[in-house]
Order: sequence, then C-alpha cells, then structure tokens
Amino acid sequence: MSGGGPPRNLHLMLAALVAVFMGAFTFVASAGAEGLSDDGNASWHLEPVLAPELPSGQKSATPIGLGQVGDIEFWAPDRGLLITPGSGNAIPPGLWSYNGVSWHELSDVCGATDGRIAWAGPDEFWSISDGRPGQAIEAEGRTPPLEDNTLCHFSGGQVVGSYASLAFQASSYQPMHGAGCISPSDCWFAGEPLPEPQVGAFQLHWNGSSVTPEPNPQGHAVGDMRPFDGGLYEGVQISPGDLLSTKELEPSVVHLINPDGVQPTFVSIPPEVPLYGPEEFSSAIGFLHLSGDEEALWGVADPVSENELPEGSEPGQVTVVRYAAGNWSQVLGYVEPPGENALASYVVNSIAAEPGSESAWVTLDSPNDAETPSPTAPAIVARVSANGTVSDVLTLPSSEEAAAGVGPKGAASKVVCPAAHDCWMTTTQGWLFHLSTESERHLPLDTDPAFGGLITFRPADEGVPQVVSDTPPADDSGLPEERPPAGAVVTATLPSTNQKIQVPLLSNMHSRLVHGSTLELRFHLAVKARVRLLAKRRKKLVASTPMSTLAAGNRKLLLRLDRNSWPTKLDLQTHALAPLPTVSTAGGGAGSDTIGTSLRVLPHVPPFTGSGLLP
Repeated sequence: MSGGGPPRNLHLMLAALVAVFMGAFTFVASAGAEGLSDDGNASWHLEPVLAPELPSGQKSATPIGLGQVGDIEFWAPDRGLLITPGSGNAIPPGLWSYNGVSWHELSDVCGATDGRIAWAGPDEFWSISDGRPGQAIEAEGRTPPLEDNTLCHFSGGQVVGSYASLAFQASSYQPMHGAGCISPSDCWFAGEPLPEPQVGAFQLHWNGSSVTPEPNPQGHAVGDMRPFDGGLYEGVQISPGDLLSTKELEPSVVHLINPDGVQPTFVSIPPEVPLYGPEEFSSAIGFLHLSGDEEALWGVADPVSENELPEGSEPGQVTVVRYAAGNWSQVLGYVEPPGENALASYVVNSIAAEPGSESAWVTLDSPNDAETPSPTAPAIVARVSANGTVSDVLTLPSSEEAAAGVGPKGAASKVVCPAAHDCWMTTTQGWLFHLSTESERHLPLDTDPAFGGLITFRPADEGVPQVVSDTPPADDSGLPEERPPAGAVVTATLPSTNQKIQVPLLSNMHSRLVHGSTLELRFHLAVKARVRLLAKRRKKLVASTPMSTLAAGNRKLLLRLDRNSWPTKLDLQTHALAPLPTVSTAGGGAGSDTIGTSLRVLPHVPPFTGSGLLP
C-alpha cells in the first residue's frame, strides 16, 4: 500500500493466511527472578564500565555511563565496539572496545551524536561520525550541520580515512542512519532523502578505493542497514511526501543492496512484508530496526505518532517480521483489537537476533519516556520467538541488583547478540547490561594490538578543501615529536593573501548540440576523476552517461537526448581521484574553490548547473 493511498485488500488475505499458519500470538510473562532468562540459565546483569584514565594517570574506580550509545556491534563475542557522543567532561566523544573481559576507550575522535558502526573485517571497521567545526558560516547566518554526516575508516588500530563534504552544497552529505559492509571493498552508508529538487535517498558507497555518492532512486529515508545472506538489507521509512524517480505501486519498507557488480544495485522487497491492517497505510509504521544471524533476518517497526499518521489510515501497530530459508513471515503485527498485540503498550527501540535459536531480543520503553527520556526509567527487555510468543519480559536492574544498591539506569536502548546466551544491551544513559551464563560472563582476553591503544588522530577530511600556508613552519627540531590535535586542519573558509588554494577540478566548459539531439560537453580536468553527466526534466532523470574514469586534460562527454523529454537541468557529477594542485593567491589569483564555467546556453538546451552530487 502506498503512503496516503487506498488500503489494500491483499493485506486481508495475507493476514488471514498468516494467522491460520502461525496460530494466535501468545504472551508469556517471565517466571522466576527478575533478570533471569530461560535462555540456557543465562541472566542479565549490569556490566560496570570505568571512566578513562585521568590526565594525572589515575584510574577511576567508580562505574559511569558513557552517554547515549548510537550503536553497539560485535565482530566476535570477545571483540565489540560502541560509539558515543560522550558524557560531560568524564567521557569524550569517541568509540569504546570490548576485549572479552572489560570495556575500554578505543578512540577519542570520530564520536557521533547517533553514530553507526560497520565491521569490514576483524581489524577494520567504519563509523558514521559527527563532522568537525571549522567550515565557514553560510551567508544567511546558518552554521554548517555536524551531526552524523561524516565517515571514519579504521584499520590496524588507526583512522586511515576521513570523509566529509562542504556544507550548503547540492553535494553535501546528509545525516546517515545506516551502515554495513558486504566485503571490505563494498560498504554502504545511507540516511535522509536528498534535498529538493534532487530525487532519491542519500547513499555513499565505498568500492575499496574511494567513497562516492550513489543515491537510491527511491527517495525513502533509510533508518537501519544490516548485512545478511550476501547482501545488505535496509529498513526504510515510507512517507507520503517522498520524491521518487519512478512511481511505486506497492512501496516496501525493506530494500536490498546487491553486492558490487550485481545489477540492479537496489531492489525493493515484495510489499507483503510487513503486513498491514485492512485500513492501514504503509506509512502508518516507521522504519524496520534490523538484525540478523546465520539463520534469519529480523525486523521490528513501531507505529508512527498520531501527528504523523496519514489522513485516512488506521493507526499502525508494533510489527515484527522474520526472513529465513527464503521466506518472510509476520511474527507480530496487525490484530483486532489492538490491545491483543503483545507489544502494543510499548515503544520498541531495537532488535537482536540471538544465534542458535529461533528467537530475538527487543528493547522496550514506555511512550511517555520515549518522548521525554528519564535517567531513572527502568530498562525493559523481552524475548520474541518466531511463532509470535513474547516471553522473558524483564525489568533491569534486577530485584537482586536493586537490593544491592544498583539504581535505575535509563530505558533500554540498543541490543546486540554476538552468540547464543550472549547479548549486550545499552540504556539511554549509556550503561551496559550483559546477558550471559555465569561461566561465560568473561572470556579469554583479546590481545589484538589494533584494539589495545588509544586512537587520538583523525586525518584531514577528503572532500573538504584544505588550506595550505606559504609561511614556513616553526623550527621544532629538537622538540619531542607530538601528534597534531584531532580536527585541527579542517576548514572551508577562504584563504587570505599569500596562501595556496586548490585549483578547480573542472574548467573551460563548453557545450553544443550535435545532430540536433546529442549534447557534447567539453571541459578540462585538473586531475584524474570519475565523471558522469545527468539530464533531468524537472525532478525526473531522462538521460545520463555512464560513470567514466577520465585522465587529466581536455575531455568531452556525449549525451543523447530525447526531444519528447527535453531536460530542464543538466548536472555533472565529479569525484577527483588524485589531490588537486594548488596555486598561490599572492598575485590576486582566485580565492575560491568554486567551479567557474564558460558553458553557454544553447537554443532549447537548459542551463548547466555544475552542482555535482559527488564530493
């Protein structure tokens, strides 16, 4: 069902089939002590985390919350990561690592307001991180956005790449909420729809050598992303105002990204997942929080708020779906009356498939606390089985921990399960709870040096021009070597005189019509680059050239146009594959990195914009 469109009778038939096949959903209250699960005698307990070492070298012995945890991911049970914006003066923004015994600070750079982590290998991962201050304020007084719109590439115990963009451009990176890797050379990052008049959802692709924007033509915001069965699955938010390159008859909240080289790149999963009520629009529920293990992919979505509910639609319900052995099933979803949905009174914050079982853990919150989080709210987790049974609804800290003086730590937020009977949950205040058996509460120490030291340096951002000074550096020979402070080199302000600036990638652009309907665009490239020319008629893409890698020098592109769909806008996407040369501004040279073009407007040919979607 499309957002804002008519209800689908197909939903009734599918819902009836699922109900017959799966039987009535049941709700099983937890028996036994709070915190105790029926999962192999495993139990949930608070895992204390100590603040990082003080400048004086002293170590704190008092456990502390790490601040809001944007994501927590594990490569193996003894190797985990989490990302945080920090907490006051005690916890700086950055990443923390688990070594099988305890959590410790791994990086005091690349922290994020609500970041994400994507493992690419045992010693390699990516993070969606906050941008760094330093770019110029926009002419109208707007400050450049920083939240969750840059990338950090970690490998071998250091940040080997940092990726950002200039603000207030058509090519500016949008906030990202999903990250995942199919292989070390095939990683994706996705988030908000592109700003109008562009069409599609913002997505970045790492191909092993560079990061390039490759938007999904369907402009649904991406809320989560998970690798499973050789591909990447996205949970997307269907909204009535989404701008689409092609009309969807049956929009889906699940999209698939195929491995690099497999076409098509983006695939919408059939719309019967999840199933809706007979009068419920697909935009009545939010995006799917996703989690997968070797056997199944799980997803859970909350209903949208009352003020976001599309006109004419019945309210949505908490919906849980599962994909296994090539088939989707609805675990929880539409039911009459709504109160019979076992999770109807909760907001579900995340889901984690538990390996070796046909169950998943979900983190729950009350609607009031979800709107205004309280540091004294209890953490609630529950176990959902593939047949729809909800069990082990547990309130943490447990009664035993409360009796020992452990107070509430905030509502349950993120959950992840690296192994059977082994799960981690974070709270809104940055505290961690661990599900484990007594014998496996701590594992052998992981001594990999890539996760042993503190990472304090983040290199300059690729995609943001760097100002190079003509002034000789101070003579510091004989002084102890010291790493430059994180974020010290990022700037997008215009250089003053006697400085060097990067030359434009593109110059000397001219166009003409060949044979009446073929556009020839000539231009000069300062360095080797990837280039593609797009033609749009209002918001619709009507023609494009393939993405080509061109050497530096004078080059041209040919684009065949259709007279019946004549474009109203041309856009040249570019991505430099080598550092741009610099020139001195001392002689009054250009003091801007903007592209100056000499492209003339031909009869009946739209003006060239040169906005560029690629950094």
